[in-house]
Amino acid sequence: MLSQVMEAAELLDSAQVTGNQIAVILNERGLDKTEVTTIRGEKGFTDFLRVQVPGTQGRSRGGIAPTLGIIGRLGGIGARPQAIGLVSDADGAIAAVSVALKLASMRTKGDPLVGDVIIATHVCPNAPIEPHEPVPFMGSPVDMATMNRHEVSPEMDAILSVDATKGNRVIKFDGFAITPTIKEGYILRISDDLLNIMEIVTGQPARIVPITTQDITPYGNTVYHLNSIVQPTTATNAPVVGVATTTSLPVPGCATGANQLSHIEQAGRFCIETAKAFGRGTCTFYDPAEYEKLILLYGNMKHLQTMGELPEKETASAKRQ
Repeated sequence: MLSQVMEAAELLDSAQVTGNQIAVILNERGLDKTEVTTIRGEKGFTDFLRVQVPGTQGRSRGGIAPTLGIIGRLGGIGARPQAIGLVSDADGAIAAVSVALKLASMRTKGDPLVGDVIIATHVCPNAPIEPHEPVPFMGSPVDMATMNRHEVSPEMDAILSVDATKGNRVIKFDGFAITPTIKEGYILRISDDLLNIMEIVTGQPARIVPITTQDITPYGNTVYHLNSIVQPTTATNAPVVGVATTTSLPVPGCATGANQLSHIEQAGRFCIETAKAFGRGTCTFYDPAEYEKLILLYGNMKHLQTMGELPEKETASAKRQ
């Protein structure tokens, strides 16, 4: 996929790039089911891009094969005028666009997938920078609920969320890693099928993101989040797995010259191989029977998908402040 990753990075590395420009290119490659929505917020605007790649037995064609969602998660691809060029946080958008380009190429060459694939990301060359420990993050011109509303679709039976996850001290290796499966407030066991795909794609032992309960709760509740990689789980009942591009040392999300194309290529290739297997029914994100057993034993955890509720005295104290 390296040629597609290079093309996607070159397309996005522009102060004038728009979602419509990317959609036109995808249309020219045969992906005509694209949508672009411009959303304005208090800190600017961004173009949400969504493309559906039909499968031979996908629901878009009346079939029954499951649909995989691939979300390029990020705050923005650029931090202009503070920084010139692509920022580290652009990895998610580069991966999403390159996956769309690769799937288009595969269809042209006679290799369509069995199931539908829905790819979503957003294009913002002028996103704000936000303070974060241990290094600054990229912010977004719109809030997380808006991002989820435009990137997460009820048609997605499972979701891979690709995000640069370099601004931390807990993942210390170069390449990419995956999170455990998250579904409706539960952090479930890591999918053996996804582990197998990852090890085949990389030729290395699988690497796992140490996700926590805080990370699966919505942004805006004032608790610490590693980053936004699994925020789609707050807006869906589908299983979500994060695909994190990683580095050995903390790298600010707003840093330029920090996009490791080889890491993005591996993450994108993992998404493609997962899409192949998921549509065929040979890859599962979780064990439904075990999940139902957890519900029976401990009840549902859907409250973790909400903003939560403070005790009365804390709520009163917060209001006074």
